Amino acid sequence: MAVHVLVDDKSLNPEDLRHFIDVEGCGSIVTFVGLTRSEESGSLVKRLEFDAWEEELPRVLREIAEESISSFGIKSVVIAHRIGSVGPGDTIVCIHVGSEHRKEGFSACSWLISELKKQAPLWKKEIREDGEYWKSGLG
Repeated sequence: MAVHVLVDDKSLNPEDLRHFIDVEGCGSIVTFVGLTRSEESGSLVKRLEFDAWEEELPRVLREIAEESISSFGIKSVVIAHRIGSVGPGDTIVCIHVGSEHRKEGFSACSWLISELKKQAPLWKKEIREDGEYWKSGLG
């Protein structure tokens, strides 16, 4: 099982992270990259601030990555998430899925981001020109 997990308070480079995917036997790499929007509800976003249970976050990300491999029959997963302050246009999360066929890769990638948002011990505060707002839920 090929899983690579990264949690970082610095920038994430999706292209650099792609090199961690195990492509042996793969015919497809499916990628999801989540970015900080520059506008929300008509107000400019200055930044997002992510608070995390840093000791648990890598474990949770690894568990959902491993579950996706067994559930979807994919070959490998790279999953990375920022913590700390993330500016507009910056990468928040990056998921790469290596699979034999694209159908399983797309299904797994979609499931992974949904599960990350449900399970990852992350909390997000949006700093906008009109105030500060904690976003509901995990992820």
